Amino acid sequence: MDIDDFDIDRSTDDAWDAFGVRLSEVLSMMDDGAELTLGTLAPDDDASPFIEYECPALGRLVAQASSNAVLADDYQLAAPQLARMEELGWISPSAESSENFTSGWSQDQTDELAGLSVATLRDVFGVLHPVFLTADQLAELLQPPGPIEPPYRPSAPMVCGADEQAVMPVDAAELDRLVGTQLARIYGQEPFHDSEGDYAIRVGSTMVFVRIPSDAKEVIAFSAVVHDVTGRSRAAEILNDLNSESRWVRFWLLRDKVFVSMSALARPFVPAHFHQVVHEVASVADSIDEHLAATLRGRTTFSIPED
Repeated sequence: MDIDDFDIDRSTDDAWDAFGVRLSEVLSMMDDGAELTLGTLAPDDDASPFIEYECPALGRLVAQASSNAVLADDYQLAAPQLARMEELGWISPSAESSENFTSGWSQDQTDELAGLSVATLRDVFGVLHPVFLTADQLAELLQPPGPIEPPYRPSAPMVCGADEQAVMPVDAAELDRLVGTQLARIYGQEPFHDSEGDYAIRVGSTMVFVRIPSDAKEVIAFSAVVHDVTGRSRAAEILNDLNSESRWVRFWLLRDKVFVSMSALARPFVPAHFHQVVHEVASVADSIDEHLAATLRGRTTFSIPED
């Protein structure tokens, strides 16, 4: 499957590291009067956690992190979180300064400010992955730089139907470009491309990754639906039963994790087939992960609070 080395914890750590580097670069280039807000995805426009950055004068940066005074009830910070904010170095809200946590920096210290921001987002606000962030501008901040691609060589279209075209990608780089374009069509925004070259998509309490193998013969969509499985023999029996009943996806056990995956042949690459694969893996992963985790006495990738 070409994903036997996948480690979601390592992938998440790498994504945050890469995000911190990009955030530092953006902050270092902010002009006098520029502003940037990093928010977190929330239903129904709830007042969810955020960090705001302002450059009041060239060479100076001021950051503000949301406090309980502005957060909705579901996002109120508990005592340990408030203590952690002070440990990280944030100045607590006060009537004299701001209703939010504040922190002032030289523009030569953007690496440190980015590190503070990542720690705040992960440790205090509980943001699971950079894909759960939104930006009011500079959307490229949320995307790592794409891989260096060889000069583009036009591909030969093969007409499959009135609304779709099959494309014969010349190499993995072109297939990667085609996949990124289709994921943007499906989800309405540029997908997150992690440091290992996988596309990462948030889906409820789990995440779906899309990988292009080096031989560019297929596109693999997969998700780690259960972690820390206890009892591999029993898990193997349950997954064997699931596989015998499943028409499209495949369940499999890798060390202490259960994955669900499905491939789309890529020579040629058919967008409609790829859409079906992503939809199938996403819907199965998000619908079965909690039940399967309980059955196998494991845990889901993320814990999503109940409404």
